[in-house]
Amino acid sequence: MKEIIRELILSILLSLILIFILSILLFKTSISEEIIKPATMGIVIISLMIGAFRISKAKKQKGILYGSLLRIIYMFILYLVSSFANFEFYLGIDSIIMIILGIIGGAVGGIIGVNFQK
Repeated sequence: MKEIIRELILSILLSLILIFILSILLFKTSISEEIIKPATMGIVIISLMIGAFRISKAKKQKGILYGSLLRIIYMFILYLVSSFANFEFYLGIDSIIMIILGIIGGAVGGIIGVNFQK
């Protein structure tokens, strides 16, 4: 459980750093704001893949299970934070797409982590 919490914190920190970089790029350049949703989804997927990869590599087994567990906790926290920020608890199509992509990212990262050989 300690590893899951550590990788969860790493995934969240990585997401925050990448979102901060994205916000600076949007502020300093003429990049369209239409890129925010796809970029945010990409950031979530990358963060989950890295976290799932690292935990599965350390455990050396059950990559899909650990990747999925990391994804469930991460997405739950993300949903709670965004719901409180928007003052509404709503599960729309964007949330469902984010959850599905999170499942895929966590599972792929877990599979790669288990099969990664040094």
